[in-house]
Amino acid sequence: MRLGDARSGKLSDNITGFARALRRAGLPIDPSRIGLAIESTGLIGIERKDDLSAALKACLVSRQEDLIVFDQMFSAFFRDPELTRQLLSQLLPKASTATPGVPRKSRVQEALAAKNQKNDPVKAKEDELKFDAAMSTSDRQRLQQADFQSLSASEFKLVEKLARQVKLPLPKIQGRRTHHGGRGDRIHWAKTMQMAARQDGDILSLPRMQRKLQPLPLLILVDISGSMERYARLLLAFLHQATRGAPRQIYAFGTDLTDLNHAFKLRDTDDMLSEASRQIQDFAGGTQLGKSLAQFRGNFAKKLTGRRTVVLLISDGLDTGTAETLDSELVWLKRHTRSLLWLNPLLRFDGYAPIATGASVLNRHVDGMLAIHNLSRLEELAQALTKLLKTN
Repeated sequence: MRLGDARSGKLSDNITGFARALRRAGLPIDPSRIGLAIESTGLIGIERKDDLSAALKACLVSRQEDLIVFDQMFSAFFRDPELTRQLLSQLLPKASTATPGVPRKSRVQEALAAKNQKNDPVKAKEDELKFDAAMSTSDRQRLQQADFQSLSASEFKLVEKLARQVKLPLPKIQGRRTHHGGRGDRIHWAKTMQMAARQDGDILSLPRMQRKLQPLPLLILVDISGSMERYARLLLAFLHQATRGAPRQIYAFGTDLTDLNHAFKLRDTDDMLSEASRQIQDFAGGTQLGKSLAQFRGNFAKKLTGRRTVVLLISDGLDTGTAETLDSELVWLKRHTRSLLWLNPLLRFDGYAPIATGASVLNRHVDGMLAIHNLSRLEELAQALTKLLKTN
């Protein structure tokens, strides 16, 4: 065995600790992946930091949205000079102020904090009690009002589970097909003749024809850009359960359009999220809504059901495409749908105004704008949708 081999000394322990920190941050890592990472380190060596990062990333990361978490954790764990002071602030519990530098995701911060608690069993016990207290009624109410962007990793998991239980009873409209009923504008002559034949030709009543009620078809467009990262995953989990059984078409958009209908056919929400992560290639990138709508018009325009489809556009409106393209595509979309509703997480800010270029264009075309930045807003969404659809 060569000197400095990953199978001896502290390097293998460091790789194992790094993998466990990633697992605390939410990455799905099992012992086989850790063993593969240690073996790859022995083959690649540690002479070049970028080669080591690429090898560990190939072994430990399986989802697109975890790439940023890995990069930040790698920089912090292996002491990137730019993040050394931030790492020290995590290691020293008496540090009162955060040091300037690259903003770190809450998943990374919580995982690093959990690493330090192993050396302080008293503090770990206190934090464990605080986590148990998070299940109390008062803290549950706090989570109802907490912005998704401000949640820690453990809180985010809890809120994601709660979001799956939120119902979204959508309003129904009268369809084209009719059936026998007690009320209606037209007489059901076929049913009248059948009833008369049973009464020796006497017509004792005039049954009516009434139109069947059917749920509104939905077109759901979810922004998965970097600024929408936290909201996108949680809202996908919410919509997977809340719109189950309703006629729906769902797509994710960033710099390109991704069809998520196959993933949404899966019954288990966790399986859906895993499949969606596999399909989406531009997660946490930029936003080009106009380009994505053009792709929808070219490939999926036949999915729209007449002019009855309700469009739920989930985005913060921070578009990087051209305003002309966005404007023309929104005109086409409005012409072929019943209503276009904008679900905007930036409404959490008092006095918010859509003054950004993409947001102002979008605001001119939508029929309504609703907030979806916390659990309370999700629970009020059905009532708000019903009210908007009645006025449009």
